[in-house]
Amino acid sequence: MSKKNKTEEEQALRAEIKALRETLAGQQMQLRDAGLPVIVLVEGWAAAGKGSLIGELICELDPRFYNVVSPVVGPQRADRYPFLWPYAKEIPENGQLMFYDSGWMECAVRRYLRREITGEQYQEYVRSVTEFERQLRDGGYLLLKLFLRIDREEQKKRLRALREDFSTEWRVTEDDLWQHREYKRFREAYEDFMGATGETVPWHVLEGESRRTAVRDALKLLTKTIRKGLEAGRYVGEPFKEDFPMVKMPRLREVDLSPALEDGEYEKELKKLQRRLGELHNLVYRKRIPVVVCYEGWDAAGKGGNIRRLARNLDPRGFDVIPIASPEPHELHRQYLWRFWTQLPRSGHFAIFDRTWYGRVMVERLEGYCTEKDWKRAYNEINEFERQLTEWGAVVLKFWIQIDPDTQLERFNARQNTPEKQWKLTEEDWRNREKWPQYEEAIDEMLEKTSTKNAPWHIIESNDKKYARIKTLRLTISALEKACGEKL
Repeated sequence: MSKKNKTEEEQALRAEIKALRETLAGQQMQLRDAGLPVIVLVEGWAAAGKGSLIGELICELDPRFYNVVSPVVGPQRADRYPFLWPYAKEIPENGQLMFYDSGWMECAVRRYLRREITGEQYQEYVRSVTEFERQLRDGGYLLLKLFLRIDREEQKKRLRALREDFSTEWRVTEDDLWQHREYKRFREAYEDFMGATGETVPWHVLEGESRRTAVRDALKLLTKTIRKGLEAGRYVGEPFKEDFPMVKMPRLREVDLSPALEDGEYEKELKKLQRRLGELHNLVYRKRIPVVVCYEGWDAAGKGGNIRRLARNLDPRGFDVIPIASPEPHELHRQYLWRFWTQLPRSGHFAIFDRTWYGRVMVERLEGYCTEKDWKRAYNEINEFERQLTEWGAVVLKFWIQIDPDTQLERFNARQNTPEKQWKLTEEDWRNREKWPQYEEAIDEMLEKTSTKNAPWHIIESNDKKYARIKTLRLTISALEKACGEKL
């Protein structure tokens, strides 16, 4: 090719990139108006230019409405949280863009090739990625997955150039050099991962030898993805069902609420169980076992008092109680599980949720805060979420605190007539009581469809609050002893 023709091609390429950037800048404002969130995952070889590519994509965008994250893929924090936690906690609000500089593919592949995880765990990672991407897509997110490819010789040349320059040598890590030495193994692993995770959201491979061509191609793909999303409108996924191993649950009306404690039994048993739970907390911490305790139940069923007794002898540095109310605007503007991903405990710690993600299939369902497709799809999404937690190693305990309507009315009246307890009773509580039959139907369906063997529901008979507290403590202790594999 003559020098003149080459110059003309370069000029044409620059002009095309400029036009695409202008298109993307205009689309950014359209995304804001339409409330469509966008995630761009940029994966690829070390020194392929991932960071530079992202810089080229965002250079004409309004920085108030996008973010760039580089989640850690090293081993130092890998086991303290679930595999997908670094990525799930960063998803953007509606109308914003998020660019991941490497992400779940790089993390999974490196951990597998380092032999930090087994082949079985790697397959669990792959499955959890497909679930995560599908949940985002079904929740209205636009996803674009790019892989920047260079050959081994090009990588060698670029790594050498970076290392020889004092200002850039810090960018080349031991992991990058290891990847270059094991280029063939990484290539096979990348290809395997893309093949296994490309059905729901396809991968796009960009040739990284020509940086400008890669920028042009990435801009084309991104503007096309956004254009199609804007034309189609927000996507709402269809409900579907996966066969999880289930635990058969009774209907709420079938539950015998007569169990109660003998006089004098409560205080003695309470102190013994609380002391035992405190001992187990130390063991859980040493073994780095995360514990997620979920409380759901009728208003005035006694969740708060139950939680206080459960937490009484736990080390205050090792647990959090997380009250879940109606979502705030920044929570409503993200996929509904986001606010729970961000509250998960580190390994060795407790997270005690006073109401949970099950609001999706109860109050949000009955009050019309989400579509029918949304709440019907949520049963399977929640089962997937909890399976990811238990595969991480978490103990997941789910308690439904059950009372009958007469007991609830009695407790409502007691609250109303006790000044220091009146704050606990709201107009919403009375409105929800009027919908008892509808809520009972929704709860029965929730228990039936989400009581999996890895995260079963426990119905806690709470007409006698003291009996309920003792039963909850016993179930918690039993689960932790089983997880620890020993008794003190």
